[in-house]
Amino acid sequence: MIEHREREGPLMKNNPYSLSISKIVTAVIIVVLTGCIIVFFFPNDFFASQSITSIRLFPFAGPKTQENSTKYESSKRSNILIAELKKQLRELRERLRLAEQGKDHIASVKEEKAGPFGTVKALRTNPNVAPDESVNPRLANLLEKIAVNREIIVALANSNVKETLEVWFTNIKRVGIPNYLVVALDDEISKFCESNKVPFYKRDPDDAIDTVGKIGGRAAVSGLKFRILREFLQLGYSVLLSDIDIVYLQNPFDHLYRDSDVESMSDGHDNMTAYGFNDVFDEPLMGWSRIVHTTRIWVYNSGFFYIRPTIPSIELLDRVAARLSKENAWDQGVFNEELFYPSHPGYDGLHAAKRTMDIYLFMNSKVLFKTVRNDAKLSKLKPVIIHLNYHPDKLPRMKAVVEYYVNGNQDALKPFSDGTP
Repeated sequence: MIEHREREGPLMKNNPYSLSISKIVTAVIIVVLTGCIIVFFFPNDFFASQSITSIRLFPFAGPKTQENSTKYESSKRSNILIAELKKQLRELRERLRLAEQGKDHIASVKEEKAGPFGTVKALRTNPNVAPDESVNPRLANLLEKIAVNREIIVALANSNVKETLEVWFTNIKRVGIPNYLVVALDDEISKFCESNKVPFYKRDPDDAIDTVGKIGGRAAVSGLKFRILREFLQLGYSVLLSDIDIVYLQNPFDHLYRDSDVESMSDGHDNMTAYGFNDVFDEPLMGWSRIVHTTRIWVYNSGFFYIRPTIPSIELLDRVAARLSKENAWDQGVFNEELFYPSHPGYDGLHAAKRTMDIYLFMNSKVLFKTVRNDAKLSKLKPVIIHLNYHPDKLPRMKAVVEYYVNGNQDALKPFSDGTP
């Protein structure tokens, strides 16, 4: 059962939109007060004109006298004024709503007519939040030196995964990717990164996070990333979150679209499962209506996704982190539920734009071992990354991927089964 949550507003306290919100609220108050003044000074005209529709639809009844003409003109003026006030109030409410969402075009909000058929396009990209270096000055200083175009690859690691981490950063270096960072969850990994000249960041002490980070397994550590990534986004940086069981073969920043809040690789193994398909549910007992069409898509992989510093992105991280702190749940399941579940009674859905990555460029290990290695054409393609997410024997398979794609050993993948016995 997903609990209903009110949107929290700490991010909005010190941002540049707060002044605009204050101005808009003030304007709303002025409009309301103006309406009250009109009611006070012209009570008869106001109450006589509550039904604008009746005046528009029916000519003024009664004999044509000077008194009736005066009443009619007075009612007409009141109707026009009230209609104008209502219009202004609607516009101010809309501006306030957009200001609360962090829109940077508050002053220019206006109603627009739709264009000709086939030409209408909605906005695709939410604006970035205003960077707030006061959140973490030390991290801000580090990112300024490492990030490229305010983008960076981030991975979390503790000493339990040292060997896998070494394969991870060795291939990043080989490809020539400069903007990457390891969030070291214990002192041993900090020293390991330093000795290998790998950029790392050791967080300030935090008991709630440090305990899990130092002794937790892969699943527990995976859940920490949603809380830790929040600071990166608040500082105004786009993050390519990466698990360490990934082999980099090309620079991923050359293959991103950057048109969504979240751009993620898929656990799907073909075009249908990765990008969505029409599935049919058959219930024979329903007779004539036994067939129901459904839309399905395989989940996004929470171990490799690009996330932009927008309000919906930060809300996503907050929602997932909050649920994982209360529920004994799989982080990837919660990540997908918050991204895809629509609003319904008792729950407000997340308004975030999503994009699924190309499954043959950002490849999971099921696609590689079950399909690609057995296909003459697909096996000649060079992926951007390969994520060994479907198999527990990660380290030997990662080394085999390097042998196959980097060293040209065509037999390197043959000893491995499609799945896991």
